[in-house]
Amino acid sequence: MTRFSRIFALAGFAATLAFTSARAEEIKAGDLVITQAWSRATPNGAKIAGGYLTIENKGAVPDRLVGGSGEIAGRVEIHEMAMNDGVMKMRPLDKGLAIEPGKTVKLAPGGYHLMMFDLKGQLKQGEKVPVTLEFEKAGKVTVSLDVQGVGAQGPGAGARSGHMDMKKM
Repeated sequence: MTRFSRIFALAGFAATLAFTSARAEEIKAGDLVITQAWSRATPNGAKIAGGYLTIENKGAVPDRLVGGSGEIAGRVEIHEMAMNDGVMKMRPLDKGLAIEPGKTVKLAPGGYHLMMFDLKGQLKQGEKVPVTLEFEKAGKVTVSLDVQGVGAQGPGAGARSGHMDMKKM
């Protein structure tokens, strides 16, 4: 195998790895399907972090995300960010977040999200952080948040640097 063909083979392998890691795990809870669970890395000493995911209701009745918990945080709440009179405001959803039948709800930066308070450790890029979600009908389900880079905007965005050291080939 020539050096050039090794580089191509390794580049193909790296692309496959990046694609595989970017694919979200699918978790089923009753009629709900949860995908694309992720968070951002936090600086050392940070006390809060956000969690993001997509919930699809494939059933005929509504359900509601009412809470969460996790060993990494003192508490987990469902929050919403919204513009109010030209000011971005964040507030907890005390009654939870409805997931209507046949609909998909996306928790993402700048909108609905999980708010993890009193972090017990740093979230590090590449880790998986387990969080238990609680639904009115589907009950409790544990998902793993894939920790992306500090400024990531979505799952798989920043999971790998994309840098390959060609000197080692």
